[in-house]
Amino acid sequence: MATKVDARGRSCPEPVLMTKQAIESGNVDLEVIVDTEVAKDNIIRFVKNKGFKVNYEENNNEIHLFIRSV
Repeated sequence: MATKVDARGRSCPEPVLMTKQAIESGNVDLEVIVDTEVAKDNIIRFVKNKGFKVNYEENNNEIHLFIRSV
């Protein structure tokens, strides 16, 4: 089961830092919830640079990023 990180309402770089902290805590299966395109783009760039795979879905005003280790 994926660990959830709720970063809605947070300004960058906080969503990226929250994602980084979750990964550093040993979580390799994450669902990160954000509400801005900027946060989505920054998290995608960050996790891809770390070697993770990422998919996302947009529902209403929320973006759910599904991050998995390769």
